[in-house]
Amino acid sequence: MGPHKNLVVWKKSKELVTLVYQATAQYPKSELFGLVNQMRRCAVSIPSNIAEGYGRGSNSDLVHFLRFARGSANELDTQISISRDLLFIDDTMANVLETLNGEILKMLNSLIYKRMHDDLSPVIPDNLKT
Repeated sequence: MGPHKNLVVWKKSKELVTLVYQATAQYPKSELFGLVNQMRRCAVSIPSNIAEGYGRGSNSDLVHFLRFARGSANELDTQISISRDLLFIDDTMANVLETLNGEILKMLNSLIYKRMHDDLSPVIPDNLKT
């Protein structure tokens, strides 16, 4: 298995981080420590947990951190919906965020399933392979 940076889900989740930061830059200043902070933390958590899981070296650790990433993506989905309801983002931006987040969730679910049902060989980071 190659490094996490080769994963499409990691790349897409980094794209999502950029979009969330851009979208939340337009939120009311009163939300800086509320919804803005929550959404940004959730978004950043997705690629971060993917990377951490891949660096741990075992399938069980990988799946554990992929589940954290999935949880953050689900939280973000709710926060996008709340943002739309409060009219902090328009329908176009909400749809873009929801679509990309939905793709990421599908990829995470698939990766979790695959790693749980694989041959259960350990995940060895490239720098530790001999």
